[in-house]
Amino acid sequence: MAGRVPQAVLFACGMNSVRSPMAEGLLRSIAPRTMYIRSVGVKTQELDPFAVAAMAERGIDISKHKPTTFDELDDYEGLNFDLIITLSPEAHHKALELTRTHAIDVEYWPTYDPTGTEGTRDQRIAAYSDVADTLMQRIYKRFGRHSGANE
Repeated sequence: MAGRVPQAVLFACGMNSVRSPMAEGLLRSIAPRTMYIRSVGVKTQELDPFAVAAMAERGIDISKHKPTTFDELDDYEGLNFDLIITLSPEAHHKALELTRTHAIDVEYWPTYDPTGTEGTRDQRIAAYSDVADTLMQRIYKRFGRHSGANE
């Protein structure tokens, strides 16, 4: 897989409400339009408004994201991905379990969960922004600096 850009990427975390939708939005903002990008969680909860605010600061709108589980994804498009990037331990275990019989690469990018951050609204958004910055650095390192306008 190294050196080859995958055609279909799935980001996964615990709830598909913060880290994986942020990663999906970030990669989508730089990837060729031909790349298929989705995100899922082991379970779901409502999309986190601080994640939406942190991404809006970057000009990326994730407000329409609908949290989805691996099981819901399975019903609909199956595991037709060539790379799954997991952002939490529980998502990593689930991805490994599901891909045992599939030729899908799984990469683990341990990513801080900012949902427990306390403080003012600005302090909380700053914690989410730090997570987005970390994800963007990983995405640039893994996928290069494509432009969303390129095919």
